[in-house]
Amino acid sequence: MVEIELDGKKVEVLEGSMVMHAAEKAGTYIPHFCYHKKLSIAANCRMCLVDVEKAPKPMPACATPVTQGMVVRTQTDKAIKAQKSVMEFLLINHPLDCPICDQGGECQLQDLAVGYGGSASRYEEEKRVVFHKDVGPLISMEEMSRCIHCTRCVRFGQEIAGAMELGMSHRGEHSEIESFVGATVDSELSGNMVDICPVGALTNKPFRYSARTWELSRRKSVSPHDATGANLIVQVKNHRVMRVVPLENEAINECWLADRDRYSYEALNSDQRLTAPMLKQGGEWKTVDWQTALEYVANGLQQVKNTHGAHAIGTLASPHSTAEELYLAANLTRALGSQNIDSRLRAADFFHEGGVRWLGTSIAALSDLQRTLVIGSNLRKDHPLLAQRIRQAARKGGQVNALNAVAFDWAMPVAHSLLTDASQWVQALADIAAAISTQTGVLAPVAGNAEQPQAQAIAKSLMGGERKAILLGNAAAHHARASSLLALANWIGTQTGATVGFLGEAANTVGAQLVGALPVANGLNAGQMLQAGALKAVLLLNNEPEFDTADGAAARAALSGADMVVTLSPFKTNLDISDVLLPISPFTETAGTFVNTEGRAQSFHGVVRPLGETRPAWKVLRVLGSMLGLPGFEQETLEQVRAQALPQDLAARLSNACSAWIDVNPVPGQPASAAIYQLDGLVRRAASLQQTADAKGGA
Repeated sequence: MVEIELDGKKVEVLEGSMVMHAAEKAGTYIPHFCYHKKLSIAANCRMCLVDVEKAPKPMPACATPVTQGMVVRTQTDKAIKAQKSVMEFLLINHPLDCPICDQGGECQLQDLAVGYGGSASRYEEEKRVVFHKDVGPLISMEEMSRCIHCTRCVRFGQEIAGAMELGMSHRGEHSEIESFVGATVDSELSGNMVDICPVGALTNKPFRYSARTWELSRRKSVSPHDATGANLIVQVKNHRVMRVVPLENEAINECWLADRDRYSYEALNSDQRLTAPMLKQGGEWKTVDWQTALEYVANGLQQVKNTHGAHAIGTLASPHSTAEELYLAANLTRALGSQNIDSRLRAADFFHEGGVRWLGTSIAALSDLQRTLVIGSNLRKDHPLLAQRIRQAARKGGQVNALNAVAFDWAMPVAHSLLTDASQWVQALADIAAAISTQTGVLAPVAGNAEQPQAQAIAKSLMGGERKAILLGNAAAHHARASSLLALANWIGTQTGATVGFLGEAANTVGAQLVGALPVANGLNAGQMLQAGALKAVLLLNNEPEFDTADGAAARAALSGADMVVTLSPFKTNLDISDVLLPISPFTETAGTFVNTEGRAQSFHGVVRPLGETRPAWKVLRVLGSMLGLPGFEQETLEQVRAQALPQDLAARLSNACSAWIDVNPVPGQPASAAIYQLDGLVRRAASLQQTADAKGGA
């Protein structure tokens, strides 16, 4: 540790730290533009000049290393004069268009100009004009004349997103931030460039000119998409969601958001919203009141139970639903006498030993892994925020290994890749296990080819380092031999000292297991329920079988033969297969809990009132249970449901154990996985996301 004096206070920081880091620790604010705590140091704005004793001139706090006994002053005339001179320089070419700038009210330059800017400018020449650029549907670069060349966006692309999509061309007053030869910005994390831009050069294109920042209410929430559980601030005006930005949480999403989390709110305001219950009568959809719709559902379920037995009733629940919704859906199904409840809609192997499959480590720990093996995942697109954590680990020298069917571009160095058809993944893992066996002398669980070159390289990699993880992606979780993949991964993890876990498909994949949204005893799993003639009455909670199941066409055909299909959804969907549509609230209009892939339960509240006649799904399910006269539906508040749904010992329930017989025989077909902007109903209906290169290319 090094001790310095900062504005008369003693501060201890790590050797190699900069003066800016010492100021942050001391709680002293030093004005800056180019410095960002998550990015490398550029020192090109010079706004953070401070007075360092014995230095002949003011020094940039972000790029001046601390030394023992250093004396730094941030408020002397020398420092403030230097900062004001820099501000005058920055404002020479900056357009004075604050009244019409979309960044107005949350602009660093605007804020600091109040304290450090002059009342008049000595510059009388014409200001420079920079031509606008079109870089895609998410980021607006219409006013690049405002750019102060802090290069935060450039460094973000290189260091966090992993792809340098923006750069600075030319020199001097001709310098410009632009993409390469007019290309679009296609990163799945691109919206963060808007957040870190300290001026109004990069702005949010879908939000542009729709509201002023001071008109917006700010409310906390949690992302309903992938299993990261990113923390959000949802910004609201007149009971309408206008924008979503990150809520900083170092343990989960740091200060970043995936574009999927940021822009999917557009679907909340789309014309596809279902705002009142609907019944299909004579082949035509009619709007009805809630009482009529619920009585129809209750009578239909009772009739099917009386005619065909409770085993003819089943529930397919989306893992994007809240824990409370999934708990009540499972209770409703079981109280009717059926065990047919499942949330593993895209799975092909349903073996489960009762534990709760999770990440196997903390999300934050991914940033420091020295060895990683990712099995069956397009990591960058399936889990953008987890991918950037592993990208950090790779930047620190960690080795990332992959077992996949194709070579995906993860925007990070991949040390070793074993590429083989998905039908051969179990054998490929057996080869890696055999290679490890030759080094440890421990008998491998099944026969494998220890001489396979890529398997040998991955085995050697996993035997090195200290902090290691084996991570099974969505394609591995949905694989027809998923339990065999897990059993082999567990053996490899035991021999190499690596943690083993699932990256997790949806916001509540872990929560669905915790609350029992899985079949037990003789209950049918999702694959069995979606076979022709398996069910007579089906409840679809927050999902669209055509898009959310392993075989959408077969699922739709099977459900078309049911006597009654009830869809609970925020959207007008499943129109061809449903008999009843019940409008339920999306995550912004209800309260609930998501349990992310590391087993962290995060509860949230609704941020706007329900649209039209929309009702929270937990209330709909509770009322339906009461109308049917079923036990266990007496809850009056969501907190009562939550207390029943989630066990107190969440951590004790987490387990990736699997002792299934390992079958290395190849299986036909590819595991079902959703593209990045097809994951759930919200992203599928977000207009701007559907215009991106990823959506058009099916990534």
